[in-house]
Amino acid sequence: MTGTVKSSAGLDVRRRRILFRSWHRGTREMDLLMGRFADAMIEDLTEEEVEAFEVLIEVQDPDLFAWINGSSPVPADMDTPMFRKFKDWHLSGVGVPD
Repeated sequence: MTGTVKSSAGLDVRRRRILFRSWHRGTREMDLLMGRFADAMIEDLTEEEVEAFEVLIEVQDPDLFAWINGSSPVPADMDTPMFRKFKDWHLSGVGVPD
């Protein structure tokens, strides 16, 4: 079971791939962080945001998790509007289930 609540029906191939990869990261913690964000946002992302999210998907789980929780500084080249959108979405509590 992936945890996703979003159907990939109706999504283009690129967004379907992103949705799948967001829920299959390697660590359950990052599956939940990336997957919930993708479920909620994938349909509304612009093409530029999709491209930027694909870059985030390539970041190793320990690094990305450390950047989100603040235990490691975010490298300047990764401190992008998409990263901040992803981080802010989670820190706001929107991505936390009831």
